[in-house]
Amino acid sequence: MKIKQLLIVCLLALPAFVHAQKLYTYPIGVQAYTFRNQFPKDVAKTLDLIQSMGITEIEGGAQKGQTPQQFKQMCADRGISIPSSGVGYEQLENPAEAIANAKALGAKFVMCAWIPHKVRGGFTLEEAEKAVALFNKAGKQFKENGLTLCYHDHGYEFQPFGKDETLLDYIIQNTNPEYVSFEMDVLWTMHGGGASMPEKLLKKYPTRFKLMHVKDLRKGVAGDLTGGTPAENDVPVGTGQGNWKAIIKLAKKNGIEHCFIEDESNQEEQFVPISIAYLKSL
Repeated sequence: MKIKQLLIVCLLALPAFVHAQKLYTYPIGVQAYTFRNQFPKDVAKTLDLIQSMGITEIEGGAQKGQTPQQFKQMCADRGISIPSSGVGYEQLENPAEAIANAKALGAKFVMCAWIPHKVRGGFTLEEAEKAVALFNKAGKQFKENGLTLCYHDHGYEFQPFGKDETLLDYIIQNTNPEYVSFEMDVLWTMHGGGASMPEKLLKKYPTRFKLMHVKDLRKGVAGDLTGGTPAENDVPVGTGQGNWKAIIKLAKKNGIEHCFIEDESNQEEQFVPISIAYLKSL
């Protein structure tokens, strides 16, 4: 093949090569809590703002005064789907309403983001055991209705347990994989377990995480087991402690289905576009 012909072939193949090398291929999603300051004022305008950012997936549910059907339609009108909704821990005792809401929203996943515990920073084995029993029981009901229950970690579960493990390991290992999956919140995973913990968990449990909160922790912040940190420690994705190339590679390898940006900084209108631009650059 002549040099000129070879150059033409290479140039023609370049777009496909570049596309193949793109790392972040998930639809751009957001957790509704990110816009907690905007939704109560005007749901339609908030959804317009979300749409203008290029976001096509949202995790959340109907806003105050709305039915799930109304919220779903408002999202659909803007090209936004709702693959995941939420459920409170107490609702899992009788999850019929959460199941009905998720179905009305068109969601496939339902996530629980908090296990009540008595002492801040003092999550106990007894509380973990109760949660495991409840997740298994409720998760079976969700599965029977075509839904997947996911527990979203929050940092306090990294209490040491056994030899070189934590209470989060206990929860993952003792919940039935048929009924219970997990949503990794990257910020809280780093805050409770250290900057490298997201990769460690994804390698240790390659089939258990189905969802992810794409969320970064300010550099230099040393975490703890409280499950809480000041809002200023939530920074745009790519500017904090997360090793995002490794995390996203593992997420894709493990079959994580949806990633949602969650921003708790109170500068969400400025930070979310920065996070989106970074993810698209990967």
